[in-house]
Amino acid sequence: MTRRAEGGFTLDSWEQDAYDEAEGAVLAQARITKTFRGGLTGTSTTRILMCQAQVDTSAAYAGFERFTGALDGRKGSFVLHHDATAHAEEGSALAWTVVPDSGTGELRQLRGAGQIIREPDGGHRYVLEYELP
Repeated sequence: MTRRAEGGFTLDSWEQDAYDEAEGAVLAQARITKTFRGGLTGTSTTRILMCQAQVDTSAAYAGFERFTGALDGRKGSFVLHHDATAHAEEGSALAWTVVPDSGTGELRQLRGAGQIIREPDGGHRYVLEYELP
């Protein structure tokens, strides 16, 4: 049975370093910490690789995030794989999937996927569709 967890998160820290600033795009890496509320309650550490194109509204990133806390009251941790692109004319797509077999504790057999939604005021929401026996 597929379930749905929804809520929001805050960015607690963002440490970013560019490692390639050639013409056309800047390549960077970032370490991010977050606090989640809603269906997911807990914290996470994320490491992403980013590409910011020479047009400010075009970018992409990929990365991994380890969440520790509870999913709808079940405690443990798991890893999310991020894949995102943004383009002014096409909008943005910020998707994440649970890395199979990365769950611990009561989240050991977690499977799922979802998305991050950026709010007009700069806030962030998430949706996670998941299965957990």
